[in-house]
Amino acid sequence: METLRKPSVARRLRNRYRLLIMNDDTFEEVITFKLTRLSVYTLMSTIFVVLVGLTIAVLSFTNLRFLIPGYGKQSSLQELRMLKVRTDSLEKAMANQQQYLNDLQKVLKGDAATLQRDTALLKPLPPTEEITD
Repeated sequence: METLRKPSVARRLRNRYRLLIMNDDTFEEVITFKLTRLSVYTLMSTIFVVLVGLTIAVLSFTNLRFLIPGYGKQSSLQELRMLKVRTDSLEKAMANQQQYLNDLQKVLKGDAATLQRDTALLKPLPPTEEITD
């Protein structure tokens, strides 16, 4: 008795099939495709990868990303930027105030000779005119 062997996976993937689309009223062939399982799997995988890639690109490069829960809103991002600028300016003001207090303590202790003077804020004197008699 003959034993029926199952064809191998590679052979089943390469078997050719015909996809025929017909007009139901006239039984006229509209279009015919010759396909294999491998080509169908490849086509479906490619379509899936392209659609996922396009979806990720649209969501990440447009304002649609703000519709994702937890991502945040654009106004929130602008507020965060403004808060960062304010924080930086407050840190600079605190550093300047701390430097002023340290210099004031040195003056009160009598260590004024070790102070470095900041001459960047001084305005130069206007040139004087020589008086000739």
